[in-house]
Amino acid sequence: MAADLEMDAAATGPCWLSDAKIAGCVETAIERGADLGQYVLHAYVVMPNHVHVLLEPLVPLRKITSGIKGVSARDANAVLARAGKAFWQEESFDHWIRNGSQFEKIRAYIERNPVKAGLVTKPEHWRWSSAHK
Repeated sequence: MAADLEMDAAATGPCWLSDAKIAGCVETAIERGADLGQYVLHAYVVMPNHVHVLLEPLVPLRKITSGIKGVSARDANAVLARAGKAFWQEESFDHWIRNGSQFEKIRAYIERNPVKAGLVTKPEHWRWSSAHK
């Protein structure tokens, strides 16, 4: 939880995702996986230095993560003129949701993340979020 709080404050790590073009690359990759039928997308937010996604996988999670990270890294690195360099951290963190109340709690957490970080006053004001749609 301490790591979540630190990331949510956008105080650590590269903040490449604060660039609208790069955030757009990530958002497009997330939405494309849903369009390809790899998962049902329930919520997401692209923060300045990390991403949260709530999805129902329809293919192995490894394939989903690889697809989102691979496509978005290639596109973001092209914007940054850093071809061939790592964009994402190796690890990712996943959680299994076991019931409806836990689902709603996590969905709200994801969409309220920019508010909690002091970036906007309402979830729907954050451009790079499912709450904005």
